[in-house]
Amino acid sequence: MKTILKRILPAALLLLISAAAYAEGWTEHYDDAVQQAQTDDKAILLNFTGSDWCPWCKKMEIETLSKPEFKEYAQDNLELVMLDFPNARHQSSSIVAQNKKLQQKYKVDGFPTFILLSKDGKVLWKQVGYLEGGSQAFLGQLRKHYHHSGGASTGAGDDFDAFFNNKPGQSPTP
Repeated sequence: MKTILKRILPAALLLLISAAAYAEGWTEHYDDAVQQAQTDDKAILLNFTGSDWCPWCKKMEIETLSKPEFKEYAQDNLELVMLDFPNARHQSSSIVAQNKKLQQKYKVDGFPTFILLSKDGKVLWKQVGYLEGGSQAFLGQLRKHYHHSGGASTGAGDDFDAFFNNKPGQSPTP
């Protein structure tokens, strides 16, 4: 009985984590995310993952993607697409085909791989493998490569500093 629980419990926990990821803003439908990104003027973050077998993918989920600061940034700036290549979780044949097609298109050969796209599909940044430093390091890279033009601020501190560092009588530079 203990052996069965030792095998079933980790698998059940992993399914719950995967389900939670989808429930918290991630979609597995690439075309829908692209359309929504264009409508909302957001970038697209592709997450190529092996959610139920890849230890580095799980580590990124725990240390970065599940953190409130990442979720807040993503809600304001990103459409999130999880392109999963699981061993145990069932996927529809259309999702399997979509994920393989995108894996080939973006030449993904390792997990996790994150690709940041503009709303028009231009690759802005690619991260292959685990990124040390948790959510702060990951957000730093996202902000470095994506400057949101919509209402959400990704660099208000820079504008604030530019305004207050000008000499009296000078207007701030845009």
